This record gives sequence, structure tokens and C-alpha cells, in this order.
Amino acid sequence: MRAAVIVFPGSNCDRDMRVALRNATGRDPRMVWHRETELPDVDLIALPGGFSYGDYLRCGAMASHSPILREVKRAAERGVNVLGVCNGFQVLTEAGLLPGVLMRNRDLRFVCRDVWLLVENAETPFTEGYEAGEVIRIPIAHHDGNYHADELTLRRLEDRGRIVFRYCSEMGTADRADNPNGSCLNIAGIVNERGNVLGLMPHPERLADPLLGGADGTPMFAGLARVLGAS
Repeated sequence: MRAAVIVFPGSNCDRDMRVALRNATGRDPRMVWHRETELPDVDLIALPGGFSYGDYLRCGAMASHSPILREVKRAAERGVNVLGVCNGFQVLTEAGLLPGVLMRNRDLRFVCRDVWLLVENAETPFTEGYEAGEVIRIPIAHHDGNYHADELTLRRLEDRGRIVFRYCSEMGTADRADNPNGSCLNIAGIVNERGNVLGLMPHPERLADPLLGGADGTPMFAGLARVLGAS
């Protein structure tokens, strides 16, 4: 699998993403600066977490107008897989590659801790390594992770299996008490209609090695490598 990681000014998880992808595929992903106007020929494009452009306008809003995003959009339209984590998820919504918006957390506080996620849809390239109904532990670190969309959009996401991950309890129940940021329907991650673009607030790359305290993020990268090919 050939991968590229897009690097914005303010990205702070680009190296973590690079290591997770390298460990899964055995090859280094290409690190692509946001001012570039061409993408290498890859199977996966990753938009990492951080604070692109300092989040001085809206989270991801300025990054969504970076020159490389034009090529990311074109690649997604061709079927190339795109993974946006945390700030990367925000960029995807601002760029129109995913519906909805990421707002300030319900309690207006930055939240940094491990959470439990329910795998709702295991039939995407990003969740091939998991099973539907599986509960995994993944870290979050965000101030603007409160996913909102209008009722029609939420109904379509629900009905079409596009809600891929939900915040839940360790037992797998998705109640308000298990929602760290106020996201509608406890949404932690969604895919586009085609299923090749995933936005995810929690950070699988931060828990993809036992030395980091767990490896529940590893199946995402290992599954992508299997689906998209290791060569």
C-alpha cells in the first residue's frame, strides 16, 4: 500500500501517522506539504490531527483551501481512500468531502483521554480489521469534536450505514453519559456515500503499538494494508 500524509502548518500528529502507516505497510508514506499542487500516486491519503493554521478561523477552515486539497478532492472522486483524523476530520467537513460540522465540545473544554468506541460498520476499507459490534479503546484530544448535522443528514448517515464509529461505554452502550463532546447520535466517525473517505475524531495512530499502552488502533492500519495491498 502506498500512502501519503498531508502536512499543514500546525499539524502535530503527522509523524505519529507516518509511524503507524510504516509499521503496517513496511514502507514510509510520502509526507506532502500543504502548498504542493500535485499528489504522488498513492492508495491512501491521510490528513492528520493538530491545529492547522492555528485554528484561527474555524478548525480546518483555512486548511480546506490549501492548494493540495484540490488534489485530495480529485483523488477522492477517483476512489482513492482518504482518512482524516481529528483536525483532519474537521478539514474534510470544511472541504465538503464529508457532511456536517465539528463544533465546540458540549462542556466548552478541551478533552484528552481514552474513550471507548463501538464499531458500527466493519465493511469499509478502514474497518476491515475490526468486527461489527466490537468495542475498542482509542484516545481523543480535541476542543471542537462535537459533530452536528441537520436531521435529514443524520437520518441518511444512520440509514445508509455511514456512521462507522460511535462513542460508547466499555460494554458497548452508546448513551449520553458515554459521549465526551456532545456529538449527535454519539458519532465519532463517518464515511462518505462511496465509503472511501473516513473522518474520525479519536486518534488510532496514538494507540497502534503496545509500547504506547495499547494497540486497538493497529487493526485499522493493518486492515487498510491488506485491503489496498502491501505493494
